[in-house]
Amino acid sequence: MSNLYAKISQRPMKRNEEQIFSVFPYHNIEMFNVLAPFHQNSAGAAGAGVAAAAAGGQNVRLENMQVTQPCSGPSSPTIASPGALSSTSFCLANGGGIGSVLGSGGCSVISSTTAADTADPNWQANKSTVRERNAAMFNNDLMADIRFIVGSDEQVQTIPAHKYVLATGSSVFYAMFYGGLAENKQEIKVPDVEPGAFLTLLKYLYCDEIQLEADNVLATLYVAKKYIVPHLARACVNYLETSLTAKNACLLLSQSRLFEEPELMQRCWEVIDAQAEMAIKSEGFVDIDLKTFETILARETLNCKEIHLFEAALSWAHAACTKMDIEPTSSNKRQLLGQALYLIRIPTMTLEEFANRVAQLGILTNQETIDIFLNFTAKNKPKLTFPVKARAGLKTQVCHRFASCAYRSNQWRYRGRCDSIQFSVDKRIFIVGFGLYGSSTGAADYDVKIELKRLGRVLAENSTKFFSDGSSNTFQVFFETPIQIEPECFYTASVVLDGTELSFFGQEGMSEVSVGTVTFQFQCSSESTNGTGVQGGQIPELIFYGPMGVSQQSSIISASASNNTINNNHTAAGGHTAGKQPSNNSGGSSSNSVPSTTTTSSSSSSSSSAHGGGLLLMGAGGSSSPSNTHSSDRSNVAPFGNGGDNDGASTASANAAGIANWLPPSVAGVSAGQQQLLAGTGEPTE
Repeated sequence: MSNLYAKISQRPMKRNEEQIFSVFPYHNIEMFNVLAPFHQNSAGAAGAGVAAAAAGGQNVRLENMQVTQPCSGPSSPTIASPGALSSTSFCLANGGGIGSVLGSGGCSVISSTTAADTADPNWQANKSTVRERNAAMFNNDLMADIRFIVGSDEQVQTIPAHKYVLATGSSVFYAMFYGGLAENKQEIKVPDVEPGAFLTLLKYLYCDEIQLEADNVLATLYVAKKYIVPHLARACVNYLETSLTAKNACLLLSQSRLFEEPELMQRCWEVIDAQAEMAIKSEGFVDIDLKTFETILARETLNCKEIHLFEAALSWAHAACTKMDIEPTSSNKRQLLGQALYLIRIPTMTLEEFANRVAQLGILTNQETIDIFLNFTAKNKPKLTFPVKARAGLKTQVCHRFASCAYRSNQWRYRGRCDSIQFSVDKRIFIVGFGLYGSSTGAADYDVKIELKRLGRVLAENSTKFFSDGSSNTFQVFFETPIQIEPECFYTASVVLDGTELSFFGQEGMSEVSVGTVTFQFQCSSESTNGTGVQGGQIPELIFYGPMGVSQQSSIISASASNNTINNNHTAAGGHTAGKQPSNNSGGSSSNSVPSTTTTSSSSSSSSSAHGGGLLLMGAGGSSSPSNTHSSDRSNVAPFGNGGDNDGASTASANAAGIANWLPPSVAGVSAGQQQLLAGTGEPTE
């Protein structure tokens, strides 16, 4: 319901409910806000959705997109490719953790039951285990001693339950039924919970089964937090983490902040930092709440041009005007943006971007426009209210897979044939490009086509050029945008070069290489027709964004903390070309061998990969092993966004007067028609 937040906040709590909920930390009225969008989206299909949940998790179609659980990774649910529609189920193994998919790995399947299953007075004889007999009581009136009136308005559903089962699975239920404040009630109203999510909770408590889908996972996470069922909550978070893409990262960041899930927030930041332009242009960006919006704009590690951030901010303001039923004029957008506008580093745009776009939209005042023009052109620059230094961005890391390179006359030639290698990683990373060998007979230009595939599907490709100076250096070529690489899946990197035929080539290749906290594994590719393999050949380097080492995190924290005020009067580079890719012939080590700290053999890689990591969460440190990336003059170049030295920008903590709470979080959640964003775009499963 669109007015669910108002109803809940105004509803007087019953004495028993008020006393019990005051004991537990997750029962914050603000968290009720998350559920309103789900009621909006499912109002027309409430009966079908609830019936499916009660009948054993039948498929619930979601814009032809469905989340499924791969057999290869039972603890990490992922997105199925479009059209692969099947319900997702987990079961808990003996250890109590997330077990294998139902029907695999020796975990028995407990099908949902109805009252008809226990109509026979001797129904117990057909149930050989306690678990089966307990499951027979799920959503069953037989021996039920409590009933829950779940949902609100047209979505209300009466759900029978058994106090003993609920109390053994939740401390909240135990306090309600058997604690010192317990009341002898026959019915309990739960208006803030979606019926389908409540049935998912009961399914877990009765059957040790977890059935999650894209359109119920956040509602289920809420009810798991409400009744303090940590294993179910963890399964929901795992589900969200593995379905995370640039298209839903901002939306999930907003929700994970409300749910106080720091690990999920960290994963969201990894995606947003690396694929910032895609994230802020996603449909869900306009639905995030004000605080999350400001946090993203203040992010030091975004790899994105400021002009794209400015345009995304205007889209967010336009959507906010629509939700408030006010005309989306320039003045209204400016008022809603408030202090958040000063988090956009407008002076770091190019003069052309500012003059042809920003200056003509009426968002800035006349004085602000004049001052920024003077900042671009005048010798004595005025004091600005906008940060004048570019964002630090992410620093690229490089995986070197050869210990050395060599050249022997007439050995390595290019004749339009493909050099290819397969690789996998143990942590999510984002491939930026490849490092390639060039001519061994002097300076030469090359045309090159680079490609990245998974299971035969092209994820990204780019046709470009690079200049080889005739040395044994590698030369970097980049994709147009970073490509998200999921762990434990093999991808194929391919290149086709056209230029001087004789070149350097790698040798002493390694099948396993560790860079910082990420471990790469390599194997030969059947698409390689020019001799490249694990032991030698082309594609000596994979350039990527990934979990940062301590030294990288410290440098970004220092850059951000060094300037904690919005007002700057430093000399700015007026013609800053944000987002320009670095020159492909950037320097590097001219040595024919790579230092041993860069790549390690399989025998020494496990200690590095065992450390935890994650991209920098602004303002928070981390514990990850240092990166041993080689040739910092090359690997630290940021090919996307505003790379380079950064003065840092402060966050604007104050909102514009009178609109600090212009949009309640209930409106800032997932709007109707956007549930598919929670499922991402999906990748083929292996």
